[in-house]
Amino acid sequence: MERSAGSGRRADAVTDELVRLIKTGSLPEGSHLPAERDLMQRFGVSRAAVREAIVSLANHGLVETRLGHRPVVRKPDYGVAIDRLGDLVGHLVEDRVGVRNLFDSRIFLEASLARHAARHARREDIAALRLALAANRAAIGDSARFDETDVAFHALLYAIPGNPIFPAVHKAYVDWLVSHWRSMKRGPDIDRMNHAGHQAILDAIEMRDPDAAEDALRRHLGAAWEVVRSTFLLADEAVPAPLEGVT
Repeated sequence: MERSAGSGRRADAVTDELVRLIKTGSLPEGSHLPAERDLMQRFGVSRAAVREAIVSLANHGLVETRLGHRPVVRKPDYGVAIDRLGDLVGHLVEDRVGVRNLFDSRIFLEASLARHAARHARREDIAALRLALAANRAAIGDSARFDETDVAFHALLYAIPGNPIFPAVHKAYVDWLVSHWRSMKRGPDIDRMNHAGHQAILDAIEMRDPDAAEDALRRHLGAAWEVVRSTFLLADEAVPAPLEGVT
């Protein structure tokens, strides 16, 4: 639908006021937005302007919309903010270079998380990693379970710093790359390789050796990349150079 300058300005004004009401708590989390007709009367605008404002709020994660229901106010959080990147990142996973860039960013972040864990992981953090590793080992040969336990092990690295942004980022990586995980080569040998990578990471964390933890993490995800790229890379295509430090 074509957006005229006048209707656009009116929709922006409605959006700005509703954002203010949400931020100040006048429209609390979990409450419904007023009915479209009430908003039209309150702001003296058309139904089209009201609907455009609601779409804008939804795109910013401030309301949740469902067909046939009034929008519900949603408190913005880190997960919502990162979810908004979904459409922007989605196109990256459609080609070799995009997936490599996305994977490289994950290696870069997790290498730092592994170093942090080696320095700062608490006794209970290490105990949780041990339990996750045991579950990962028990799942070898069961692809679905192994994937779940693989995700759970890495999730703990993101949780250790206690920063809520990191778990939200981890969830995003899982969501963005899940189609490639599911189409990877399967079998106990691949599972054992990945489990061994997890074991090396945990061993280095327990030894409180940040360099070894980072190296183990990079080796693990570097090996995982070699399997991931087989899901979309033809045999005669040039293989992109690995991220510096990955062997």
